[in-house]
Amino acid sequence: MQNTRLNNLLDVVGARLGGWLRNPWRRLSLMVISLLFGIFLGTAISTTAGQAADWDIIAAGILVIFTESASWICYSISRRRGTRSLVIDMLNALKIGLTYSLFVEAFKLGS
Repeated sequence: MQNTRLNNLLDVVGARLGGWLRNPWRRLSLMVISLLFGIFLGTAISTTAGQAADWDIIAAGILVIFTESASWICYSISRRRGTRSLVIDMLNALKIGLTYSLFVEAFKLGS
């Protein structure tokens, strides 16, 4: 690529952001935020799909496809390289939060 001002700016911003994310506490906080967003997303999806009974099966199919593809991405890449990036760890935390939320919603409906 050409060495333009925009290219240099994006390289500097990317390097600073990468340095900022190398801090373990920031990484942990992003993981917790991703987990909590997964819990929120699972509650929102199940509540919205429950309101209109037409979308139950479609929403369940989309969630199954998402969780299976997220698992495939997370565990196939970590097996190849040995370490995972922050984005893949956040995707895995989102998937865990989503699954946990759906189990909690199922227990709420069962009681």
